[in-house]
Amino acid sequence: MNYQDQMLAGKNPVELVVALYDGMLRFLSEAIAAVERGDVSARRISIKYVFDILMHLQSRLRMDVGGTSAQSLSEFYAAIFALCLEGSRLSSVARLEEAMACIRDVREAWTVAAREPEVLALLERESQEPVMSGAGDEEQMAGARWSA
Repeated sequence: MNYQDQMLAGKNPVELVVALYDGMLRFLSEAIAAVERGDVSARRISIKYVFDILMHLQSRLRMDVGGTSAQSLSEFYAAIFALCLEGSRLSSVARLEEAMACIRDVREAWTVAAREPEVLALLERESQEPVMSGAGDEEQMAGARWSA
């Protein structure tokens, strides 16, 4: 078991989502650094990792369970995707920083949710059936090369 696997072991699904948000922030920082030094290839690679995380999060939303919250997250992921696409296409540090600010805000909400007693109780009750479908995939995704 490597260091990243050890960090992720024992995390609940919400904490794993936070780790994926941290990954997006890290890769957006790398994309900004690539824009600033004019490294088109590195920018594209970093943005691709952000897109991979966004698509993973989007694909794991449970619209049947999450209702309006899941719909809001779906719209959020689409908006971040668009901001990152535009930021990459235009080599716009401002657009990429805007995406980072939005991600930080929602990440903070996930962090607060992970500490809420009601959320923790729900996660404990649902331990047989994860809150997000494919919760094991979050751990796998968070442990991949582009993890937090």
